[in-house]
Amino acid sequence: MKNLLSLFFLSNFFFSTPIFAQNNENDFLQFIVKNKNKCALYLTENDSVVAKLNENKIMPLASTVKILVAIEYAKQVAKNIIAEDDMVALSDLDRYYIPNTDGNAHPNWLAYEKNANHIIGDSIQLLDVARGMIMHSSNANTEYLMELLGLDNINSNIKILGLKNHTAIYPLVASLFMYQSPRKNTENEILKGIKKLSEEQYCRFIFDMHKALAYDTLLKQKYKPEQFTLNMQQVWSQRLPACSPKEYVRMASILNNRSYFDAETYAALAPVLETLMENTANKQWLKHAGMKGGSTAWVLTKTLYATTKKGKRIELAYFFNNLTLPEGDMLQELMNKFELSILTNDDFRNKIKLALK
Repeated sequence: MKNLLSLFFLSNFFFSTPIFAQNNENDFLQFIVKNKNKCALYLTENDSVVAKLNENKIMPLASTVKILVAIEYAKQVAKNIIAEDDMVALSDLDRYYIPNTDGNAHPNWLAYEKNANHIIGDSIQLLDVARGMIMHSSNANTEYLMELLGLDNINSNIKILGLKNHTAIYPLVASLFMYQSPRKNTENEILKGIKKLSEEQYCRFIFDMHKALAYDTLLKQKYKPEQFTLNMQQVWSQRLPACSPKEYVRMASILNNRSYFDAETYAALAPVLETLMENTANKQWLKHAGMKGGSTAWVLTKTLYATTKKGKRIELAYFFNNLTLPEGDMLQELMNKFELSILTNDDFRNKIKLALK
């Protein structure tokens, strides 16, 4: 049985130069071909559709939804509503961290920042908080940013970006409390009640818990991960914010073409969403590129965009759902090779087109 310890964490992979690519991308593609009911994919090149599969299917996003939080962060930085060098107390972030619920994403981020000497006293710059949300997929950082930026502002980007079938974005950490019962209800009773809730009712409860976490420092100590059964985890996973790969490629294209937002917004977004450009090898062949992935025990998602120095613009989104644990592990091992081949190999992109035609 896979517990929550590794359910909701998937950090970015870093592209290497093309010479490191291997043939494992074919195994990834063959899994898609043989499991079309579990996958949705949309791939574009220079605004033309290369390949598509179940492209309008609405599927859980997992941490890939954090792209929208990053966009709102960049917009508010550009408007001087917040500043990248604002200092954030680590204790404010800790309010939203519940041990054993994020695959050690938050502790790993803290260790990374400590090693980089970015922690000053008991505080860290807001920019590093946003980067930790994307690079390390810290749910605590995400929840803090949701409070700082405003959930209404974040959700407004769904309409602004034209994402017509995107479900509401809600706090991820607070959503875990939906599956805890103060009255010692049984698992079936809890799940039966949750399944009756509308999306609005579900989100309202989560939002209330999110607000409570901000001021009730003892609340998170009452959370008991061991009560979050596998059945509960699966229901939780299926009710995560969701969208289709076609619409996330639309958003990726907006980020890739650098013409939708003002220059200040793109400049603020780059150090958060495009951290793979800090790799010297990537700078040799990429003009810019960004990505975010996410996973649960059943879900694996990724959205990426890149513009090569040869002027080629590529956007890709692929979402998996209802995976088995071995399938999810296998795909995570192969996904970087798959993505790299898409970006560097014209023949492989054509192979995907033919395989999914």
